[in-house]
Amino acid sequence: MDKKSRAHLKNLDQKLVILLRDLKNYSDAKLNEQPKEGGWSVLQIMQHLMKAEAGSIAYIKKKLSFEPSLEAAGVKSSLNSIMLNLALSSPFKVKAPAQISGDNLLTDLTFWDVAKQWKLQRKELVTYLESLPADLYEKDVYKHPMTGKMTLASMLSFFNTHVDRHTKQIKKTLKQIDAVKQL
Repeated sequence: MDKKSRAHLKNLDQKLVILLRDLKNYSDAKLNEQPKEGGWSVLQIMQHLMKAEAGSIAYIKKKLSFEPSLEAAGVKSSLNSIMLNLALSSPFKVKAPAQISGDNLLTDLTFWDVAKQWKLQRKELVTYLESLPADLYEKDVYKHPMTGKMTLASMLSFFNTHVDRHTKQIKKTLKQIDAVKQL
């Protein structure tokens, strides 16, 4: 794995540890509660993030199973990554793909089940990325539905920006539902 991807993964893992630490003392009832103004519960937001990561990796696995001829990463893929991260960093709403939103997000979950599943999924992500040949890190392997082709490092950069965006949403949701930590 290249250094840039490893750094993105390290940041992503740190963000997951912090998020889980910050949420572990809230009741499952509060983490499943949707804001009165509408929107996802905290556990639905977490599912959305997990599904986005899982879907991205599933796409890469399927694509690589066909032994495709991949383009070398260039300016266009760098711009795709920049545009995606700018869009996710903006205050504007970005519509999520149907398969990772709405009715595809479960309700009445437990925090610990979601946390366990996410940690396992992240471990599998790391193992998979470490198994890939080094030359793939210089190619346009990933394709985001909104912006197009980019590198694996850019995909991991997207994951980080995506977590940042939804961490803000989680904090806002906790305020809207008047969630109080259990001690």
